[in-house]
Amino acid sequence: MRLRRGWAAVWLWLLPGIAWTQDGDEPPRTPDLREAAAAETSNAGVSSAAEPETVEPAVRKWHYLTRLEATTWTLLPRTGVGVETGFVQIEPLVVIDGGPEFGINVGAPVRLRLWGGGEGAGLVRHEDWDTLSDWGQLFRGLKFGSDNAPLGVWFGALEDYSLLTGHLVRRYSNRTNPDYHPAGGFFTGTLGPLYTEAFASDVLGARLMGAELSLDVQHVLFGQPPEKGRYTLALSAVHDWGRAGGRAPSVTLAHLDATAIVVVRPGFEAHVVAGWGGRPGEGDAWGAVAGGGLDAVTPTLDLWLRLEVRHQHGGFRQGYFGPDYELARFRAAGPDGLPLAEARFPSGHSAYGELKVGWDAVSYGGLQRHLMLTLGVEAFTWGRFDVDGRVAVQLFQRNLELAVKGLGVGMGKPGARYLGAAEGRWRFLGGKLYAMGTGGTLLFPGVEGTLRPGAFASVGLGVDNAR
Repeated sequence: MRLRRGWAAVWLWLLPGIAWTQDGDEPPRTPDLREAAAAETSNAGVSSAAEPETVEPAVRKWHYLTRLEATTWTLLPRTGVGVETGFVQIEPLVVIDGGPEFGINVGAPVRLRLWGGGEGAGLVRHEDWDTLSDWGQLFRGLKFGSDNAPLGVWFGALEDYSLLTGHLVRRYSNRTNPDYHPAGGFFTGTLGPLYTEAFASDVLGARLMGAELSLDVQHVLFGQPPEKGRYTLALSAVHDWGRAGGRAPSVTLAHLDATAIVVVRPGFEAHVVAGWGGRPGEGDAWGAVAGGGLDAVTPTLDLWLRLEVRHQHGGFRQGYFGPDYELARFRAAGPDGLPLAEARFPSGHSAYGELKVGWDAVSYGGLQRHLMLTLGVEAFTWGRFDVDGRVAVQLFQRNLELAVKGLGVGMGKPGARYLGAAEGRWRFLGGKLYAMGTGGTLLFPGVEGTLRPGAFASVGLGVDNAR
C-alpha cells in the first residue's frame, strides 16, 4: 500500500541533486541503478543448459558523495536589526550510501559575516547555533532499515512529511522557521497485521511528536493476505509540547481512518478513505473527511493523486500540522494575530487535492527526474484558499537544474501569508563543477508572536564527485 511513503524523504536527502528536488517528493517505484545491476548479475549467472550454474549472491556496493559549496548570502538575520547583513556561506557535505537499508548524510551550512549585523555581531551567525536543537542540522540524513524491513529508523530534516494517512500531519516541514534547524526523526515497525509509524519533529527538544497505528483488517479476519494493507483501520495522535524552537501553546489532535484499496492492477492502484478526528478534551472541536485517490506507475511516470471532501467544526481541521505550521504556531494566517492553537477557525467544508508527479524522458531508474512536481490545494466554503507546491526540472542533459517553490495560506482573506523561493544550478567542466544561485522570501518569528519579513539571495560555486 503506497500510503506508506515516508522513506521517500530518506532517499531524496541522501542522493545528490538540487535542494528542492530532495525535500520529500515521492520516488519512482522503478528499480534504481544498483537494483538493475544486481538483477543483471543474477540473470547472467543462470545457464541455459539443463543444469543451471550456482548463482552467487550480489555483493552490496557502497557509494559515496563529497561536496563543497561556497556562496554569498544576504538576509535580515538578527532580531531588532533593520539593515541587511552579508554572509559568505560554506557548506561541506559527505554522503555514504550503503544500500536500501543504510545511509548517512552529514553536513551543515556555516555562515560567516562579511558586513552589517549591528553592534556585537560575531563572525558566525549566532542564530544558526544558539540552541541545542540547532546542532541537529549537522545530520541531514541517517537511516537504518526501510519501509520493507520489520523495523526502520530515520533522523534528519523533515521536508514535505506526512504521517501515513496524512489527516493530522500533511506536507509538514520542520525547517520553515529560518532560525530553527532541528533534526527530526521517525520510526517504522511491522508486527503481524499491525504497522506503526512514530515521529518527532525535534529529537533534541520537546516539540511535535506523534504516531499512527494501522491495522490490516483482512489479516486479522482471514489470516495473512497475498496483498498486505488493502483494508486498514488507523488511529493517529499528535501532540505539540511547544517548548523548543520558541515557546508556543501546546495542542493535541487525534484521528481515526478507514482505507480500502478497491482497484489493484499492474502499475495502478485506487483507494477510498474516510475518517473522523478531533481535539481531545474539547468535545466541540471535530472534523470528518471522505475521499479517494490513485497511484499509477509506468517506466517513465510516477503519479500520485488524492481528492477529499472535508468538514471542520469548532476549530479542528485536517492537515493541522502542515507546511506553514512552524510559523503558524506563533501567528496564524489571518487578521487575529494569534497562535494557531488559539486562533478562530470557522466551521465549514472544504475540498482538498494533492498531486505528485515524477517524469523522466529516458526512463532513468534513479530518483533524479526531468520533472518533479508536488502540489497541495485546499479551498474552503467560507472563502479561504491555501496552496503550496514545488516544481523542479532538469534540462540540457541534466546539466541545468531549476526549482521553484511557493506557499500561500489564507488567500482570499485579510492577513494572507505568502512565501516563495527559486534555485538554479548549472554544471560545467564535465559536471563536477557547478554554479548556483538562490533567492526568495523568509519570515522570522519575533517577540510576542510577531513575524518579521526578510529576503535572501545568494550566488556561488560548488564542486562534487556526483558525476
